[in-house]
Order: sequence, then structure tokens, then C-alpha cells
Amino acid sequence: MEIKVLHQVMDWNEDVSEEVKSTLSSHHICMVNVMGSPGAGKTTLITSLINKLKKDYRAGVIEGDIAGQVDAERIASLGVPTVQLNTDGACHIEAMSIQHILPELSLDDLDVIFVENIGNLVCPAEFRIGESVRITILSIPEGDDKVEKYPLMFTDTDCLALNKYDMMPYFDFDESRVCANYETVNPDAPLFRISSRTGEGVQDLADFIADKIEEAKA
Repeated sequence: MEIKVLHQVMDWNEDVSEEVKSTLSSHHICMVNVMGSPGAGKTTLITSLINKLKKDYRAGVIEGDIAGQVDAERIASLGVPTVQLNTDGACHIEAMSIQHILPELSLDDLDVIFVENIGNLVCPAEFRIGESVRITILSIPEGDDKVEKYPLMFTDTDCLALNKYDMMPYFDFDESRVCANYETVNPDAPLFRISSRTGEGVQDLADFIADKIEEAKA
């Protein structure tokens, strides 16, 4: 019975996800679903990407947290339209939540919406939210075994950002292991080496997203 209920929930979420995607498409908006563990650097990377893209594109943010609004306040301080989404204990964001939030944003004034998903390497990968692009972040301090332990997160993504890359000298992190495992589960998706602190690699990822924004605008 539980398996049947889960299947129904997943089907329902996919239906709503398609509705969200249709709404965004009608406004020519690219929505970017940013996923990763707590502390992987999702908020900082989003702010870095917004700063790279703001000259050419208008950004908004949906900030997902189990509780609190610290990250949303950081992003809103940039002058970016931001909506806080608290899941009250849920380990992921569902498409219905995005559908309810979109009217809070002036869609005609946006080109891209970043969604910071809940810090988790399991649940967010299972739920589509109407996004155009999925970014998975793996930070160097987390370790090099995550692709093997959480394959769906790295299989069902459009790119992988190895974040906090400037910390490589300080951790026993086997980059070749991650690259080999990632290529096995997702051979066509790019990998970006990123340091939000130093700026390394951020422009390359911003260019990748800019291409997706242009596709949405077209």
C-alpha cells in the first residue's frame, strides 16, 4: 500500500511540474533548481551567479529551507526579488509549492528564477518542480564517495559543480574518482570546478546558465 501511495504522489507531482513548466515557458523564464547537501555552498553560489548574470538578465530567487530565512535575507540584500519557502520539516520542495509561489513574483520582469532546494542528496532528486535546468553541487569537504552513495542525484542533473575547489589542498579528495563515477552515471553532463570565494570557474557556469536562459527566451 505504501508503494502505491508513493507512486500516486510522484505522478501527481509530475503533473503539477508540467503545469509550472508551461507557466514559465509562457513568460520565457528559465528556472534553475540548485541542489546539494547542507553547507555545500548553494546560497553563495547562487549569489555569485546572479552577480555574473545581472548585467544581461533579471533574476529572482525562491529560497527553500526547512525553517528560518537567513539565506533569503542574504539574497534579498542584493536587491533581487526573493520569496522564502519553508517546508516545515519536509526534505524537498514539491512542484505544488512552486506553483503557489509563482504569483508572488512579477514573472514578466524576470528572465531566470533560481530555486535553492532543501539541503539533501536524496529527496530533491526525486521530485521535478518544473525547472529548465538542474545543478547539483558537491563541495570538496563532503568527500569523494557521494556519486556512488547517491547516484540518482548525480544521474538526474544537467551539470555538476565541484564547489569550494580552492580547498582541494586541505582535504583527501580523489577528484579522479568523482569524475569517473560521474561520467559513468551521467556521461553527457558537464562538470564545473568552482570556488565562490575566489571566483574560479563561476563565469563558466554562468555562461552555461546564460545559454539555457537564451533557450527559454527563444
